[in-house]
Amino acid sequence: MVVWRLMVLPTWFVSLLCVVLWVAGSAMSWGVCRVEEGTDPRVMVRELTGTCSEEDRQALAVSADAVLAALQQGRGVALKGVVLAGDLPLDRLSLQPFEPGLVKHPAIVERIQAERVSEVRVIHGPFMLEDVEVQGILATHLIKPGYIVVRGPVSLRGSTIRQSIDLSGMVILERADFSDMHIGHEGFFIRAIFAHDADFTRTAFGTHSRFHRARFMGKAAFTGARFEGLAELLEVSFAEDAEFGRTRFLQGTGFSGSRFRKALDLSGSRFEREVYFRFTEFHGHTVFHRALFRNTVDFTEARFQGDADFREAVFEQPGLISGIDLPESSGKGGPTGRDRDFFTLFAILAVLWLLLLAVWKRKGR
Repeated sequence: MVVWRLMVLPTWFVSLLCVVLWVAGSAMSWGVCRVEEGTDPRVMVRELTGTCSEEDRQALAVSADAVLAALQQGRGVALKGVVLAGDLPLDRLSLQPFEPGLVKHPAIVERIQAERVSEVRVIHGPFMLEDVEVQGILATHLIKPGYIVVRGPVSLRGSTIRQSIDLSGMVILERADFSDMHIGHEGFFIRAIFAHDADFTRTAFGTHSRFHRARFMGKAAFTGARFEGLAELLEVSFAEDAEFGRTRFLQGTGFSGSRFRKALDLSGSRFEREVYFRFTEFHGHTVFHRALFRNTVDFTEARFQGDADFREAVFEQPGLISGIDLPESSGKGGPTGRDRDFFTLFAILAVLWLLLLAVWKRKGR
């Protein structure tokens, strides 16, 4: 009886009903939390889609062992939005003979050969963990001289590293994106080589950060980053512009022995504790505009080959400055830029109040 009634309904009504049912079913399936996989056999793809609770995310966690197995098979990895469970020790990748054609970059080849490294580990595709919660330790564990060459792009954009990350000795041949990443504990990039631009914009570094002897061959962006613990950027080479504007250094900071071949921007940055620029080379335009130094500032044996802008920089303890004669226009103690803005606003409001009071008195007469 029901089928007969449907048969006598107008064709347009039946078509519309089918469309509505299809849309409703699709919407229900779209909202289901699930992990989608890619079809490219060269890349392990895992992307979390749908509306997911925390329980869903944990239940659909991707195993670090599965990721390591894919890398060992010569595949790339692209994870997005998932939870990565377990430690990911990249030193378990197989060694292979190093050949100059592997990196195709003379400066990198020269460095690797100068260290007499004859074997390297290789990630042949992309290494992308975006918006991923990394629950274990992600590390190269390269204590001895050695390298892991990544031949595809590297991205940990927006990811949360619950414990520590150690990408020491990693050679990243394409663009590296670590923006908006949050590191819970140590973040080590010792002897890492960034062949192209490296983005650490708004990254929150944890208890200890080390970039000792790292090499940035493209632009390095740390704008708005935050170093919660000790920050060691010692003997780091910056071939292109280095951007540290509005970066906060909450503990001791060291740039000693580093080389800035082009512009360095430290405008609006804040150094809550000691900062050392001993034997640092500044070859390009260096900007300390409105930077705030609360403790020791050491420029001993530093070399400025370009111009330096210290306009409105504030040194709260001038007696702890060494190795440099600052221009008279630079701030030494006194109110900060924020304080001056407050005083200016207060003065404007005071003038307006006086004008209103004068108008009120005139009307009263």
